[in-house]
Amino acid sequence: MPVPKKKPPVKKKLPPKKKTKKGFSTKWKIAVVALVLLLLSPFYYGYVIRSVISTWRWMRDIGSNPNYRVYKSFNIRIPTKYKIHGIDVSSYQGRIDWHKVKNMQEDSVHINFAFIKATEGLVKVDPYFQRNWREALKAGITCGAYHYFRPKLSGKWQALFFLQNVKIRKGDLPPVVDIEELNGVQPEKMREELTIFLKQIEAQTKVKPIIYTGLKFYQDYLPGYFDDYTLWIAHYYQPELNLGGTANWSFWQHSDKARVNGIYHGVDFDVFNGDSLAFKRLLAP
Repeated sequence: MPVPKKKPPVKKKLPPKKKTKKGFSTKWKIAVVALVLLLLSPFYYGYVIRSVISTWRWMRDIGSNPNYRVYKSFNIRIPTKYKIHGIDVSSYQGRIDWHKVKNMQEDSVHINFAFIKATEGLVKVDPYFQRNWREALKAGITCGAYHYFRPKLSGKWQALFFLQNVKIRKGDLPPVVDIEELNGVQPEKMREELTIFLKQIEAQTKVKPIIYTGLKFYQDYLPGYFDDYTLWIAHYYQPELNLGGTANWSFWQHSDKARVNGIYHGVDFDVFNGDSLAFKRLLAP
């Protein structure tokens, strides 16, 4: 009997393969769009620019004193640990655009205050004082007026002359006496007339004045005599100021050649030795 032949196994048909579409997936498209939007964003370029500037500044400052940095905008070195900065001006600076002064800034450094020359001796009024006194306040800068003291003249009459031309306003810095030379008198006579000036100003304004002088003049003639007054000391191009002894300073004129927007001559640059609360406590009530 013949053996029946086995039928070959039937091959199952596999479902046809799906054709994949060439190109980017949806996720990749979203990523590309996000990247393009980022690159077109002004915030991104602002971040890049800030990073480049920060890196360049860090490289430029390698090996230099980190507490005494170059500020290119102001064209001077500035001690970095002080937060309140200011200038002092006279007719030498000419006509000043105080709004440009106020708006200038590099990093956190900007002009908070200005000392403005008012008078000198018994007859000289700075020709730009009234304009500077008015316009600096309008721009939002805290102001103080100063008198250039002549030791050979009466301290009382110099004080009266100063107060004829300056009206201390609420929120102003205290009035300043600028003492830099003996004018041919003995140190004892200079200190006597200076004391009279200070007491006359305080009696009439109820505000204790500030004394401005250079470090050398202070060390030669003033230590121990006026240490209960607020001191403003000139000492240029140095990272620190130290009076020695027990005296403390509140203002430091650390440069005489700063470049400031709105002022077309070099200008003195100052810092305040304290925080914003200490600065406010110093202002006229």
